[in-house]
Amino acid sequence: MTRLYTNIYNFIRCRIFSYLMLILLNACIEKDVYQPPDEENSGIEYVSYLYPYSNEVMNVVSDIIIETNDEVDPARIKTEIPVLKYNKSWLFMLTQDDCKHAAYSTTWAVINGKPLSKNYYYGTEQLAAGDLPPDVFNLEKTLGSTDGAGNEVRFAFTTTVSPEWDWMDDVTEVKRGFTNNYYRFHMKKGLTWNNLSEMLTYDTGIAFHDVNTTMVNQKDSILKHFTLSQQIILNKLQGRGCKMLAEPNGNETYTTAALNYSPIRLMTAERSSSAGTQVVKLFPFKIDSNLSKHVILRTFYNSPYDIVSYIERQMKFDKEEREAVHVGVHATDATFAQFLLWLNNKYGKDGDDTVWFPSMEEFYEYNYYRVQGNITRQVEKNKIKLTISLPSENYFYYPSVTINLSGIKKEQIKLITIDDKVKGFSFANYGEGIMLNIDYRRYLTELAIHFVEKYEDFRSVSNRNDALYFVKKLKDSTAKDELLKKLD
Repeated sequence: MTRLYTNIYNFIRCRIFSYLMLILLNACIEKDVYQPPDEENSGIEYVSYLYPYSNEVMNVVSDIIIETNDEVDPARIKTEIPVLKYNKSWLFMLTQDDCKHAAYSTTWAVINGKPLSKNYYYGTEQLAAGDLPPDVFNLEKTLGSTDGAGNEVRFAFTTTVSPEWDWMDDVTEVKRGFTNNYYRFHMKKGLTWNNLSEMLTYDTGIAFHDVNTTMVNQKDSILKHFTLSQQIILNKLQGRGCKMLAEPNGNETYTTAALNYSPIRLMTAERSSSAGTQVVKLFPFKIDSNLSKHVILRTFYNSPYDIVSYIERQMKFDKEEREAVHVGVHATDATFAQFLLWLNNKYGKDGDDTVWFPSMEEFYEYNYYRVQGNITRQVEKNKIKLTISLPSENYFYYPSVTINLSGIKKEQIKLITIDDKVKGFSFANYGEGIMLNIDYRRYLTELAIHFVEKYEDFRSVSNRNDALYFVKKLKDSTAKDELLKKLD
């Protein structure tokens, strides 16, 4: 009888969840903040933008000097890089397999406040021209959490790539205003390089998956194709390499090959072991290694409701006992978009703001900095000097950390002096001290300029939101002030 009641209870909860998600979705259907170009802008074309990944900063050594109004007690000044960036209390990750078209027009789109469609798909070129499916709607918001200092940090997921297949070179057809048919909005074989380039700009991560060989049970063949795929990726993405693997089809040979391929640093699979290696359940607050060459667990759920149920179970534990929620998906649709909206509204910036949702790449790099990095401090009267050292591996693209500094509060600070290596910066009170969010990405300012120029070329609400998002990542400076003026 108890089991019967449990089944009934779960059934009712599922219905309630589906009903609430339907309300959330329908409430937004008639409100589209993406404004297609008017006749004056009808000639707008998509211009591919690639961050200069090949010249990213590596092995950072940087100084920050904090001056306070009064002398501080050196014994109280302590530093740490917290387990999760922005001092979040639990980790969510999403890995999307098979280089799916929906990774752009659904998953990336819903996170970044772009149009959604229940029945069709679109590409970067179409989005730029305002050539969109007939049933598009918009949720009127972006999805993410905050950096603890009031700035948005959008969710970031991992998409797998298929570099050896020619269809990634396809160019999307644009026929704005053509309504005789909508063939151009049918699902393509997968992501194009243009789709992927735009997604990377918003911090989407990449992973190896299938390679183009018939000998999928031979390690040497897969190793050869990892090398071939990597070279294509480096050529197509301006020097950005791939260091993740999402094991395809439960084929352990891929994991065996990845363990023997140096550039791959982290792998994920969906069972207890792979290639004779334990698949690790991630408990973030118990990690004491840099995770190099580890295989971490992910789970393919039957429905978004099952993901919600698992999250709710984890939230009953203290943060030290919570397992990371790592979800594997293939195609995504409007229902999955509703789940991501729920995650934002419950645990993201529009909820309790407890979740950190990075790509696998960003999580690996941040954990690496936490374990391998070093912070020294010098305290003299009212000055605290922090020297931050962050060693890197090859193909690192997220040189940013959160540092907790105990012993002073924000109200005591007179001046913070940061060196030129710091491009993005924010801080706020946290616990018995302050938290510092430091971003060393070399071309963060140029990235913000790109989005401001994009807005100036096409003044849509969506483009302005993007421009503000990237400009607000920057440290306070004259350049930041000038960019903000352009968005008034």
